[in-house]
Amino acid sequence: MTYREAIEELETILRALETDAVDVDDLTTRVERSAELIRLCRHKLRHAEASLDRVFDTLDDEDEADELTEEEETEDDEIEDEEEDDDAEEHDHLPGGPGRRW
Repeated sequence: MTYREAIEELETILRALETDAVDVDDLTTRVERSAELIRLCRHKLRHAEASLDRVFDTLDDEDEADELTEEEETEDDEIEDEEEDDDAEEHDHLPGGPGRRW
């Protein structure tokens, strides 16, 4: 039974209890069935919550991995920039002016 079906049946039972003159035996049966449906709905909600938590945890893990990758790329770019600056400084003293490579 789906969550929606359980809720619809609970609503039907509630409407019947509100509008019908229910005898004691029928009342007991309906209340017991309502309790079963409520337990089923709670179970389904807990299961859905756990599934969503796993999905969000996976997304968080992926975000953290992406951030680490971006940090590594930034560090690599900075190292490359420093190396280029060092190369330019080495050639500044050569004839032809700063930055000129021979």
